[in-house]
Parts: sequence; C-alpha cells; structure tokens
Amino acid sequence: MGFTTGDFPPVDTSTFLHQPLRERVRALALHWVEYGFGSPRIIAATYVAKILFLWLFVGAVIITATSGVGWFWQVDQWWNQPIVYQKAIIWTMLLETIGVAGSWGPIAGKFKPMTGGILFWARPGTIRLRPWEWVPGTAGDTRTILDVVLYLGLIASLAVALVLPGTVTPALAAVLPGNTSGLVQTPAVIAAIVFLVLAGVRDKTIAVASRIEQYLPALVFFAVLSFTDMIIALKLLIVVVWVGAGVSKFGRHFVNVIPPMLSNTPFWPPRWLKRSLYRDFPNDIRPSRVAHFLAHVMGMTVEIAAPLVLLFSQNFWVTLAAVVVMVGFHLFIISTFPLAVPLEWNTLFSYAAIFLFLGFPASAGYGVGDISSPWLLAGLVAALAFFPVLGNLRPDKVSFLPSMRQYAGNWASALWTFTPGAEKKLDAVVRPTKNQVEQLQQMGYPAEVAEITMQQTIAWRSMHSQGRGLFSVLYRSLPDIESRTVREGEFACNSVIGFNFGDGHLHDERLIRALQTRCHFAPGEFVVVWVESQPIHSAFQEYKVIDAALGVIERGRWRVADAVAAQPWLPDGPIPVEVRWKREGSEPVPDVTNSLRLPRKRSERVAR
Repeated sequence: MGFTTGDFPPVDTSTFLHQPLRERVRALALHWVEYGFGSPRIIAATYVAKILFLWLFVGAVIITATSGVGWFWQVDQWWNQPIVYQKAIIWTMLLETIGVAGSWGPIAGKFKPMTGGILFWARPGTIRLRPWEWVPGTAGDTRTILDVVLYLGLIASLAVALVLPGTVTPALAAVLPGNTSGLVQTPAVIAAIVFLVLAGVRDKTIAVASRIEQYLPALVFFAVLSFTDMIIALKLLIVVVWVGAGVSKFGRHFVNVIPPMLSNTPFWPPRWLKRSLYRDFPNDIRPSRVAHFLAHVMGMTVEIAAPLVLLFSQNFWVTLAAVVVMVGFHLFIISTFPLAVPLEWNTLFSYAAIFLFLGFPASAGYGVGDISSPWLLAGLVAALAFFPVLGNLRPDKVSFLPSMRQYAGNWASALWTFTPGAEKKLDAVVRPTKNQVEQLQQMGYPAEVAEITMQQTIAWRSMHSQGRGLFSVLYRSLPDIESRTVREGEFACNSVIGFNFGDGHLHDERLIRALQTRCHFAPGEFVVVWVESQPIHSAFQEYKVIDAALGVIERGRWRVADAVAAQPWLPDGPIPVEVRWKREGSEPVPDVTNSLRLPRKRSERVAR
C-alpha cells in the first residue's frame, strides 16, 4: 500500500464477479486481514489534515478569538478555561451537524461528494425519518421547508453560541474570582437546545448525526446548572459514556470487532501483527487469543476501570496516569480509522479527559461528593443511565448510540439485495449524489473495479458476528442470491439519506418503505435482511426479511454463539436460524427450528 496508490484485492477483475458469493466473500475477507479497505494512505492523511486544520486550528482560532483567553497558540493560558471546553463541545457538535465530522469522506462510503449532511438536510424533498410515529406534526417521510428551517436554525444557533463572548455568572465568580472570560451565553444555548429537539423529533437522522445523546445533556448542563455542578455533571456524562461503552463490550461480539478494525489501520501495525489477530490465517480468520486479550483487557477493562478511577481519585498522580490511559485509548481509536470515522469526537474526548480531570480535579472541590445536592446527583445519574439501561434491555426501542454501545460490535445492521438492474431504481430518490458504484465510476474507476471495491464492505460485514447471521438468512431465503447484487446496508444508507454511523435503525423497514414510495420496486426486486442488536439478557439476535414491495415478510432469530463460531464465508453452510413468523403467501422455507439446539423447555415455550 502506497501513499497515493491503494492495495486492490489480487483478483481477476474480468472473472471475479462471476464467482459464487461465498468465494468472493472469502477472497475479500482474506485480503481485508492484511490490508483492510486497501485505501491509499493519502485518504487517511486527508482525515488527519482535516482534524488538525479544521477541528484543531480553525476551532482554536475561533474559540480563543471570541472568548478573551489569549491567542490560540498560548495554550497554557486557555487549556483549562471553562468557556474553551464549552465552545469545543459546541464546535464539534456544529461540525457533526453540518456533516463534515463523523461519517464523512471515502472511508464512510462518501466518494463524490465526500460530504453528506447539509447537502441532504438543507434540501427540501430528500428523505426524512421521524423517530416516533406517534408524535403529532411529524407525519410523512419527505423533507419540507419547515425541516430545512429547523435544521438551519440549529446550525445558526450553534454558530451564535460559538462566537458570542462569554458572561461571568455569580456562581463562576464565587469559585474562580480571577476568571474574566466567563461561560457561553445561556440564551444562545437554549436556542440550540430548542432547535435540536424540534429538528430531531422530525428527523432522527439529524438527531443521531448531531450526537444528541451526548451533546444535548452537555448543553442542558451549560444552561441550567451552577458552575461547580456543571463541571461535576460533565464528568458524570463522560464517565457514563466510557463505562457504558465498556459494559456493552461484555459478551461475544466485541472480540470480532478488533481484528478487522486493526486490519484497516493504514499506518500500523505490520502484516505479521495483523495476522496474529486471527487464529490461523488464511485457514481460520476467527479472532485469536491476541484479539481476545486486546478486546477484553486493553479494551473493555480499561474503558471501565480508568474512568472510574478518574471520577473518584483524589490523588494527582493516579489521576494523571488515568488521564494518560484514556487519551491514549482515544488516540488508538483514531489511529485505526474506523469506518464511521468519528475522529473529531475521539479528539474532543481526549481533550475532555485532560480538561475535566486535570483542570478541575476532585481534590480541588470537583468530586461527586461536592455537588450541591444529593438529590441532584441522584437525578443526574438516573437520567444519564436511563437510555443505556433501556437500550441494552430493549435495543429495538433505543439507538445503539444512546445505549452507549460504541464500537461494541453489537449493532443493528443489514444487507440489501437487488435483482439485476433494480438498484438503478434508487435514482428516483431526491439526493445530491448517486449510488456508490456510480460515484466511483464518476471518479474514473472501471465498472468491475468499482463493484469489487463496494463488495469489500460486505466482506467486512461478514467478519463481524451479525454478518454471518445475515448471510445465513440470505442463502436460505433467496434461491437466486448468486444473481443478485448484495450491498452493505450501512454504506447504502449513506447514499440515500446522507449519513450513517453504524446505526441500523436508520435503515430499517421505515427507510425501505420510504424508498418504495419513490422507487416502486416490484416484489422480489429489492429484498433486505435486517437484524436487531442483541439484548444484554438474551442469547439471540432477532432478524427480519423485508421485501420493499411487500413489507416485512419474515421474522426469526439466531443464536449469537452459532454466529461467532462460524467462519465469515460460512464454508460449513448457513448457521441455524429459527423462523418465528412468515407472511402468508410468501414462498415456504425449510423449518430449521430444531437445529437451534434449544433446551427442551425453551423450545416448547417458543412452539406455543
């Protein structure tokens, strides 16, 4: 892999696409082990340059110039100024909301143009996905002038909050009498909260993209809490994010994330180290003991233990060590360039660890015991823990982001399939872009090369636990699978709504229904296999088969243990699945319930 040249899979482009799907998945998965996406390093360098120039340099210039804390290069004067941290959150949220932070660029499947976000959401007629159908005034799936006004109002309110000078509150003056830069102005923050809630209730895509689950609580803390309480609440917020993500890594999924994630790292590690993450490359590419160690010790354990140390430590050196660990943790994630590319978010969290726990340590009166009221503490903990708890018990009700399952591998996801030529019908969707294969061809890729490039994403999905289940259902449900085009749902979703962050709730049957009203697929032309995240108390994942023309035609589940035990390309055949409901009139499929090896009492209860 060179700086300007990628490492394309070593296949014959003239014959590869005629091979069976299993063989294609195997070849591309084995290539992923050593090269990941195989992108030229200039693409990763572009992301690094974007962080350094846009988020860091431009952000530092704007924040320091509007806050009265010294020039941007005088870091020693502003790194621990409260208004700087507040505006760093607002700046990051602004970039996320515009669409130039997470889920941006080629690694996220945006080739031409590289930005989704604002190009979709400031345009009437594009697809809008409401989070709750019962909310009055949100009917429909087409973006209106009102939606555009609310979205642009959100951007404007964040920009205003960013550039306005701070105000010194009595609570701040009492604690930091020498502080003259103050805090962000409350009216602008309240305006941002209102616009975010209104825009988010009408379109969950904007809510997810703006990271409402993390930035909205921070904005509320800015607006309603006294200074000391605000700092403690911000600490609780970031610790809940860290610990919630750590808890979500219990189970079987996360270890399957580590190998393909590290394999995609463009600058390190060497190929021999990448291979060590797999049991016996190229014969067995399930996770090795090295991968298990990285997942459960360096990942899960660190993400739970270090934040708790930060929250309760009264010792400077212990706190400093934990800060170093968490900064290193986020820099490590940045170095892997995960496909959702949440690089600005990880950079912000690195700064947050320094600002909150070294700038305002518990030993200086900013510990959880220093909050103004135990009732406030209890309320904050309950509010911050509500969605993570609910989302892990009922993942069908809560996105994986408010559930705090970042990077956990336990995601709702999907594979889309089209009969020959049917994918072209997506051109009926109002959007500023084309299907990704067409984007690549516009950039000069030959048709076969563009197709193989996008098929790398389904091989990547097969390396994760839910991918084996999705492919198993496809092989069982679609006898014509070899003639179909198969797409990774997350990437395909990006091309029609301008965003995806690994959240399968953005491309469930509601998006498919919206596409159908525009594209008018015939029965069987566009079939999706979609799976929900695994509840924390269950051993199964629930799937749906969705025909765009007919709706959900099948529901079932598979045992997660069976999925993680299989090779990505399923050489031993599909894993066992249990069909629990099938639409009347759909083509019958073999009953494989008994092959799930359920305990007798459980299977009898399911049968009833």
